[in-house]
Amino acid sequence: MKALYFKNNLLQLIETETPNPRNDEVLIRPLYSGICNTDLEILKGYMNFQGIIGHEFVGIVEKSPTAEWLGKTVVGEINFSCGSCFYCNNSLGNHCPHRTVLGIQEKDGVMAEYLTLPIKNLHLVPEEVDWTKSIFTEPLAAACEILEQIQIFPNDEVLLIGDGKLAQLIGRVLQHHTTNLMVVGKHPSKIELFRKHGINAVSLGEFTGESASFRFSKGG
Repeated sequence: MKALYFKNNLLQLIETETPNPRNDEVLIRPLYSGICNTDLEILKGYMNFQGIIGHEFVGIVEKSPTAEWLGKTVVGEINFSCGSCFYCNNSLGNHCPHRTVLGIQEKDGVMAEYLTLPIKNLHLVPEEVDWTKSIFTEPLAAACEILEQIQIFPNDEVLLIGDGKLAQLIGRVLQHHTTNLMVVGKHPSKIELFRKHGINAVSLGEFTGESASFRFSKGG
C-alpha cells in the first residue's frame, strides 16, 4: 500500500506492507483524513515520532473478526491503553502512561491506504452524516472534553482566547451551554466565521480596558 511516512525529518510517499489486524482489530480503508496542528508539529520533531502520520479520519471497515462491523463507515478513538495499569483499571485509559497513540506515538497513523484499529476504538458514522464532516469527530471530542472537566451554567460568562481550528470547534460546543460566550481572536476571517455562527467574537485590539468589560457584560 501507499503511505505518507515520516522519518529523519523527511516526509515521503512510500510503498509498504498492508497491516494485518490482530484478532481484536479491524482493517480500515480511509476515505478522508484531516490535518491538525499536531501533525504539523510532528513534522518539526514533536514526540520524536517516526512512522505513518495522521490521526483524524473516516473510513470503511474492509476486514473484521465480527460481521457487524464489516463494510461499516467508522471513525476511531486514537488512544490505545495497556488495559492493566492504575489508570486503565479506573476507567481512565486515555491517560494511560503506557498508551500508544494513532499517528503520534508508536502507532502508525491514517495517511495510508489502510490502517488497523481495535474494535473497542470504533464509532459508527450515521448514514446522514457527511464524510467530510465526520473527520472532525476526534477534534470535536477534544472540545467536548472541556464539559467533562468543568461545569458551565447557562448564565456563566465564558471567555475563549484564540480563533484557530480547535477554538472554532470549542466555540460551537460552548455556545450550546452558555449565553455569555465571548471569543477573542486576531484573524479577521476567523473572527467573522465565529460571528457567522452566532458567536460573539472580537479582535484582541477591541478587547481592552473598559470597552472589554462593557462588551463582555453586554454581549455586544
